[in-house]
Amino acid sequence: MKDENCIFCKIANGEIPSATLYEDEDFRVILDLGPATKGHALILPKEHYANLYEIDEEVAAKAFKLAKKMVTELTEVLGCDGYNVVQNNGAAAGQTVFHFHMHLIPRYKNDDAGFGWKTGKLTDVDRDDILERLKK
Repeated sequence: MKDENCIFCKIANGEIPSATLYEDEDFRVILDLGPATKGHALILPKEHYANLYEIDEEVAAKAFKLAKKMVTELTEVLGCDGYNVVQNNGAAAGQTVFHFHMHLIPRYKNDDAGFGWKTGKLTDVDRDDILERLKK
């Protein structure tokens, strides 16, 4: 199913032009128009899923296989030093377009892309609470 109001549905299905790196029956991989680093790409499924919670498990598995393929190929092409593979779910997690997509962000030594978070500490209380709730 496609969402006629979704910009990523339109890009993934060729209604809006893009710098396409790869395409098959399920996905289009494009260069991001607002890249974090040179070569930043997006994996877009052609069907509409708002996020990871909604995507079909088989499609999700294919997306991760495609991420591996693209990262492997692009590392050689770009000569980058590493990769971030990022997938955000919900506004609180940084999702701004509510169509499942994966960011493939090449990393270069000293690139100052600034991806990260402040680490905390797993407390015994939090650990026990989470483990107990998962048992239900």
